[in-house]
Amino acid sequence: MRGATAAGVTEATAAVTAAERAEAMVTETAQGTEAGAVTAEERVERLLAAVRGGRASRIPALVDAMDRAQRRTALPALKALRKDLRDDWSKDGLATRHALMLAGAGCHPGPAGAATWLAGSDFTPRDWACSPETARLFEAQPADWQVEVVTRLADRPDRTRGWWPYYRLAAAVLRRTGRPVPRSETFVRAWFSQAFTDSGPRPPLAERLRAHPFTPALLPLVLELVDVSYELTRRLSPRPGDCWTEAIAELAAAGDVDRSDLVDRCLARLLRGGMAADQRAFLELLRALAPTPEEYAARLRDLVALLDGLSVVAGHAQEVLAGLDDAGLIEPEVLFEASAVVLFRTEKKLVRAQLRWLERAARRSPERAGPVALAAADAFGHPDPGVQERALNVVARQLAAAGPAVLPDLRQAAELLNPVHHPRAGELFGAPVGDGAPAADADELLPPVPAPRPLGAPIDSAAELAEELSALLAAELPGVAAFERVLDGLVRHAHRDRAGLLAALEPVRRVHPWHGGARWADCTPGDVLYVVAALAGETPPRRLWDTLHGAGGSPLRTPRGTVYGNALAARLEEAAWQVTATRPPYLLATPTDATGALAPRVLVERLAGYEEAGVAPGPADLSAALLRVGPPARGDAVDEEVLSAAEALASPAGRWLAHWLRTGGLPAQPSERVLFAPGRGSRHGHHYGERWWEDVRRTVVAQPGLGAAPKGSAVEHLAPEFRDLLAATEPSVARARRAFDWSWLPIRPTHWAAMLPWHREELAARWLDHFAGGADRDERGPGRLLPLLAESGGPAGLALHLALAYGLGARHAEDRTGAVDALLVLAARGQLDAELLGRELGELTAWGTVKAGRLAAALALAAGTGAHRTTWSVLRAALPGLLGAAEPATRGLGDLLAVAADCARRTGARGPVAEVTALAERTGSARAVKEARTLRDLLAM
Repeated sequence: MRGATAAGVTEATAAVTAAERAEAMVTETAQGTEAGAVTAEERVERLLAAVRGGRASRIPALVDAMDRAQRRTALPALKALRKDLRDDWSKDGLATRHALMLAGAGCHPGPAGAATWLAGSDFTPRDWACSPETARLFEAQPADWQVEVVTRLADRPDRTRGWWPYYRLAAAVLRRTGRPVPRSETFVRAWFSQAFTDSGPRPPLAERLRAHPFTPALLPLVLELVDVSYELTRRLSPRPGDCWTEAIAELAAAGDVDRSDLVDRCLARLLRGGMAADQRAFLELLRALAPTPEEYAARLRDLVALLDGLSVVAGHAQEVLAGLDDAGLIEPEVLFEASAVVLFRTEKKLVRAQLRWLERAARRSPERAGPVALAAADAFGHPDPGVQERALNVVARQLAAAGPAVLPDLRQAAELLNPVHHPRAGELFGAPVGDGAPAADADELLPPVPAPRPLGAPIDSAAELAEELSALLAAELPGVAAFERVLDGLVRHAHRDRAGLLAALEPVRRVHPWHGGARWADCTPGDVLYVVAALAGETPPRRLWDTLHGAGGSPLRTPRGTVYGNALAARLEEAAWQVTATRPPYLLATPTDATGALAPRVLVERLAGYEEAGVAPGPADLSAALLRVGPPARGDAVDEEVLSAAEALASPAGRWLAHWLRTGGLPAQPSERVLFAPGRGSRHGHHYGERWWEDVRRTVVAQPGLGAAPKGSAVEHLAPEFRDLLAATEPSVARARRAFDWSWLPIRPTHWAAMLPWHREELAARWLDHFAGGADRDERGPGRLLPLLAESGGPAGLALHLALAYGLGARHAEDRTGAVDALLVLAARGQLDAELLGRELGELTAWGTVKAGRLAAALALAAGTGAHRTTWSVLRAALPGLLGAAEPATRGLGDLLAVAADCARRTGARGPVAEVTALAERTGSARAVKEARTLRDLLAM
């Protein structure tokens, strides 16, 4: 220890001496230069001394005083110093690095080497490129060298996506030399993002663009960039022309840039596709450019191609084409070509607009009636019955002018109509359509029940473990199987051969070092690196019980973490202690299935092995294992055999396991239904984008938690972190409870569900606030958890069905798809309570918590898979509560009733629904009333 201290003092003294010597040498440089007595070696040494001393301001003069040979002589020492500084990010190290950047760039004789030096990742994160020293260094070089260096830098990919550190330097060089600007994406993006960000009073963007010398060359190239929607449409001030789209249009109108070229580039970008935000931004620019009808007519093929693009882009192209048709600027065939594209799209707004265009064209030119009728018949196959009815009306109005020649083709197209429209189609077309009988589907199509996914044999060798650990750390969302196999493998191979394991893990540790330090995010599977670091002696392992009492703090926990992160941290901290101290032969909690489930027989065998080896299990490992064991089926011979083997165990852990299995393990927690209605203006929730000012009404559940378990129950001795997984729920402050809140964290829901693979009802109860947020707060993502819960074990009660109800009414389509998957899995497993789900859906939809249109889209998707009976059973239970409170004009209600009518027809459902009958008897022609009449008639057959 004393030797280490002495060495540190020596290093500090040497550093001070070097700094003083550097200062002295720099001072001597000017004097020596004037006297002409400085040798080549001294010039090189003085440059190196200035670099080591971090004197960046001296570097340009020192480099300028050196000839080409002297600069080349200094390069090897500069490269060696750069290697030594690679991991030094201290204040002194940064000063040295700045000086080193300047010296290396100036000493490279060729522009290619200088550009490569400057582009290094150890230089670019700082703002040194904008420093006065860098400008002086460049100004002292030949003009060709300057231009070549900045051009080569601009040709390199820009990892910062716009904030290129060398833009201002490059712009100054190009302005000073008058050379052509680079046309690379890096330079164009930097100009677009950085050239007009000056603070303080400034003229509008249009004026600054007009005055900028790079605008004619670079402005058209901005339209080639991706991910520019925000900057392109962001308004810098309320003044006209202070937005990129308006400024570009103003310059184009004034003739400062080629307007025709910009229109072509806009259309090309829209045709190319890409992110929806970019498409909308370029559409806004195209509208700002305001092409004339003649200009659009000259680009007719581009407009027709856009009909197959993003919905808003297709709508604009359709509107323009309809206007051109009304003005007589396009051939009639374009109308029918456009109809062949649009009428097969799912967006009802586009289809209805196309049908209106067709009918308007037929009124204007009666000779088009026949082709218009045949074109409108393409919508007979649309999935929405309301659109089919509208198309049938258009065709009916054209029949008199079209004549009998079109009837055969119309009869054939009418076979695609929903059977509810067959009778009317038969009357119009003079022959029966369909078979005339509402036959029910023979079979219900449901997905296969998910098969078990065994974890497989343990990892056999240290080399194989290193490969799987590397794959785990490289994965964005590693699966349960990958993590559990690696954690168990670390414990197994530390027990067998710790030295051999460390040797095999060395390459992985170099690529993925353990950084430790303060935490802000929840513990994740990637923190298995902590176990590796403890194994290698890089960090002191902490016993679980030391951590609980605050001895030294926890390296894996954060005060704002979830209970799931804390439970995972408890396992990892305990494993880190085990691989260095007790070295058990394996872990108890490693599951036997990818869902996290652990077979009781396997756990009994593992505990028997512990007793034979004289090893005591860790409390976290044993608690995690018990929560993963499923309840045994009473009377089953195999389970009785397992119970007998457990009764034979002699250790305290063995007796606990026997009691756990005998009493059925963790008891299911009863869910109590609660109405939750935070008021307007209360900041209910906390993450960005939530419409917290709106009133919402929710159904949630309350559960008593393990604190209500009786004295002497099997759960009494669980480690605290694992008892917290099933703490009592508090619906009135569900958002405020950070224990189960993931909205601000990178979540690992698969691993969370794997902690309680037999208790999905309890998980759903604690996650219910997030599922509800997907419906009434437009949150994204919760629906992906529903299939996970559907495939888990345990009762499917009120909480799970409520989560499914919210998921079916989620704002985002991918969340609704996840809910549909869960619905079908539960139905296939015989665990769906359609009556319960329907009642909750009816109430939530009547409240407005779930929107009828979103629910209709989800249930239509479920029915489209062939699960018509399942969908009808849910809808039949939902309709009374829904129709009892909803008005016929409720948005989406007609769609929902159309799905119900289709399912009722396909399943042969019978028996009236009073609320449907009451709605059907109302007067008026609202879509919901029409669909209610159709459903009423089907149920009365």
